[in-house]
Amino acid sequence: MSGHRASAPFTEQWDHFDLEREGGVATVTLNRPERLNALTFEAYADLRDLLLELPHRDDTRALVLRGRGRGFCSGGDVDEIIGRTLEMTPDELLAFTRMTGEVIRAMRECPVPIIAGIQGTAAGAGAVLALAADFRVASRSARFAFLFTKVGLAGADMGAAYLLPRVVGLGHATRILMLGDTVDSAEAERVGLIDPPVEDDELDAAVDRLARRLAEGPAFAYAQTKALLSRELDMSLSGAIELEAMTQALLMRSEDYAEFHAAFTGRREPRWKGR
Repeated sequence: MSGHRASAPFTEQWDHFDLEREGGVATVTLNRPERLNALTFEAYADLRDLLLELPHRDDTRALVLRGRGRGFCSGGDVDEIIGRTLEMTPDELLAFTRMTGEVIRAMRECPVPIIAGIQGTAAGAGAVLALAADFRVASRSARFAFLFTKVGLAGADMGAAYLLPRVVGLGHATRILMLGDTVDSAEAERVGLIDPPVEDDELDAAVDRLARRLAEGPAFAYAQTKALLSRELDMSLSGAIELEAMTQALLMRSEDYAEFHAAFTGRREPRWKGR
């Protein structure tokens, strides 16, 4: 986490989703259940700005992304976004599509581990938000639809064509992104998009267990692991090995590394400090 702050204060009130913090876990809940938590321009912007703030805070060790009600997120709101984009100039459209991509880039570059807790529909941008999370905890009712081609757009949106092949392989990603068909939880598990799904009434507990494990664990080590997983995707083996060697040498000077040794020799559990 960065210890350097400028003049701008942290945002304490977010208008376009609910945010709760407890025990090092920040939970973002998309709160438009009557619209299956469809995203607006403002919701995209708030998500982007929150993700850019998190690396500068010392009170968040895990981020949970949820949707209220019977669905996770149905994507961009048909009326508030798709309808308005038909009236935008090319410059305005590019500014919008870049902003949506910035949300995904911020998710992948944020050092805080991100969990998506998914029930019901995760469609369009909602499916990409789930994809960009570090962990996808899904219930049996979860279903994914990268349906961009079905509205006349490229299936490659918000980084989906970069991320999905790296999660499920090129063949599965081609079928999912090009055809835009719905992927139920059983198929999502089969192709490796999610771990084994849980029963719907067990989703909250499963998300909470993982979030607390991450929040109570070695945050510095988790952050560096996430960073290396992202950076090494397009590196040569020799470059990746060198980067890992430098990272491990850095972590060997951390307080957490010394704390593990002290805890081991003292026959106690480590008290991780995240530095």
